Amino acid sequence: MEAFLFKDRVALITGSSRGIGSSIARKFAQAGADVAINYRKSGGSSEKKAMALAGEIEQAGRRAAVVQADISNKAEVRTLLKETLEKLGRLDFLILNAARAPFKPIEKLLERELKQLVETNYMGNIFCIQEALPALTESKGKIVFISSLGSKFYNPSYPLGSMKAAMEAVVRDCAESLRPRGIQVNGVCAGIVKTDALKTLRQFWEELEQIPEEIFIEPDEVADAVLFLSSPAARGILGQCIVLDKGLSLSLFRQPAKK
Repeated sequence: MEAFLFKDRVALITGSSRGIGSSIARKFAQAGADVAINYRKSGGSSEKKAMALAGEIEQAGRRAAVVQADISNKAEVRTLLKETLEKLGRLDFLILNAARAPFKPIEKLLERELKQLVETNYMGNIFCIQEALPALTESKGKIVFISSLGSKFYNPSYPLGSMKAAMEAVVRDCAESLRPRGIQVNGVCAGIVKTDALKTLRQFWEELEQIPEEIFIEPDEVADAVLFLSSPAARGILGQCIVLDKGLSLSLFRQPAKK
């Protein structure tokens, strides 16, 4: 990606203090953008990581704004957009990355877990889109949603997959409904990504050990796809969720990993 492709542009990445979100934030900064870093809860490790990431971006010569907001709360989303615009002046890219869900079968979800699942991973993303619309309309901006293969295939103890599938439908619908505003909407459907969540996933998916190491996705690879969809090179892509899984979904059969 060209070093100054997004110079003087602003990207807001939800849930960007760690994992895929932090990789996306770094990539945007490397491409010249100023970045709004969002984390959910004050006083914890996420806040510390968000502040450290902001310092890293600023040392590299770009501006960074750190904003605490739980996207499941519409009032906090309103504050997230307000502070982003106050601190960075505009918004060109909204990257919907934040996610929160327990690892357990759908039939065992408690009522509070079910509400959290929908409020964060569906309603929260829509709140972000709604609140960002005025700024994105002005900049003719872009929205990129981070999905996963759980939207398409069964994954044990992964109820988040149903919300990812719902949001892929939102990507399709918003791509068409926001077209008159000049806003481009797409998604990246990632395979098995090497983040902290992978350690937990291994506890519920024994077959994971049979998947060859070279098929796992690095967070930077997801970030590269997000930047591509945000760039002029992707101007002909609309309402699509690009599968980024190194071919994992091409075959139901995999040779066991060599020990």
